[in-house]
Amino acid sequence: MDVLMLSRLQFAVTTVYHFFFVPLTLGLSIMVAIMETMYVRTGDERYKRMTKFWGKLFLINFAMGVVTGIVQEFQFGMNWSEYARFVGDVFGAPLAIEALLAFFLESTFLGIWIFGWKRLSKKMHAASMWLVAIGSNLSALWILIANSFMQQPVGYVLNNGRAEMADFLALLTNGHVWVQFPHVFFSGICTAAFFIIGISVWHIVRKGKDLDIFRLSFRYGVVYGLIGTVMVILVGHNQAQYMFRIQPMKMAAAEALWETEDPAAMSLFTIGDEKNREDIFAIRVPALLSILAYNSPAGEVRGINDLQRDYEQRFGAGDYVPPVAISYWTFRIMIGAGFVMLILLIYAFYRILKNRLDFHPGPAFFMIWGILLPYLANSTGWIFTEVARQPWIVFGLFKTADAVSPTVTSGEVAFSLIAFTLLYGALMVADIYLLRKYAMAGSAGPDQEAH
Repeated sequence: MDVLMLSRLQFAVTTVYHFFFVPLTLGLSIMVAIMETMYVRTGDERYKRMTKFWGKLFLINFAMGVVTGIVQEFQFGMNWSEYARFVGDVFGAPLAIEALLAFFLESTFLGIWIFGWKRLSKKMHAASMWLVAIGSNLSALWILIANSFMQQPVGYVLNNGRAEMADFLALLTNGHVWVQFPHVFFSGICTAAFFIIGISVWHIVRKGKDLDIFRLSFRYGVVYGLIGTVMVILVGHNQAQYMFRIQPMKMAAAEALWETEDPAAMSLFTIGDEKNREDIFAIRVPALLSILAYNSPAGEVRGINDLQRDYEQRFGAGDYVPPVAISYWTFRIMIGAGFVMLILLIYAFYRILKNRLDFHPGPAFFMIWGILLPYLANSTGWIFTEVARQPWIVFGLFKTADAVSPTVTSGEVAFSLIAFTLLYGALMVADIYLLRKYAMAGSAGPDQEAH
């Protein structure tokens, strides 16, 4: 493999691994803050024990997220130095604000929360957790502001072969940010909800001493998950409609739509020939893609071949078609996982309404292993977002092939790729071990420190 492919693989490994931890941090920080707020309002010791139990798992996850996130920023200047040179004037500002404002906010008040149980008033201690939650989600916002420039570049001027910031407000009001951030925010809520539900059901089935704590946690997790899942589907639909306008090739690849159609049929299952850009076998629903794109049964959706010709006229000769098979299947795995989550949540909510929280082994199995569904949706969603934008690293401005560092050798990247993969694999084993250990131990007693 050449330097470009190895660098892409390395960044994919570090990014997907890092994003295992981010959504849980975003969603669980809010839920821990809600639980502690309920403790402050009611004085009910169950909420304090819930706060400490879920807070302990939050801390383990947070620590792993910090460690894996730091590595990514170094790769911009090492593996992708040409990208850093081209976009650094724009990309650096939101990343710097994220580190100096959002990350310092969440990390500072997380320290206060950990060591402040017997040193702060109840209200101040709960407020510190809310500031952690706000800081975590602000951190995600600033990173997505930077990423959205790659998807839809705005507020820049080209000067001496570099993109230089001309309008900082345009970065903040970039339309892509405000369809992408809600999707990530509610994905975090879904991830935390299924994390809480799965662990709670495991304890409910075992009928241990903390049964009341985990039944209450289960109720909170299901309601939290229903809100998150319904919203992520709605904002995801809105995001897809936005993509049809600004990155039509991405959505054409997601549907393996080779030719322009009006009305456009939606693919349920397609086996395609990417080389010849045609279907081998396809099951499609007439007009459904136009309905999803325009909320109307009539509406033109441009196909891959038509868009390729258009891009050649706009950007010059080249192949502007992303890997269609990866785009098509990651898009469907993401959506499929989301709807399976919704079905499980509806079933769980029905059990709550009937006050039937004693699970048989079959339903319990799906609830416990349902923890994995948001991780599957999150990972495939990000893979689709980045892969289906290819060959661009900054859409319409800068190609991925031009972004890799000219001074890095394939041997150096291969060595670091192997090293990172092995190291991250070891860290993943340690993380799962710690989460499993403390999750199975049950809720903390009212006098036990959260750390």
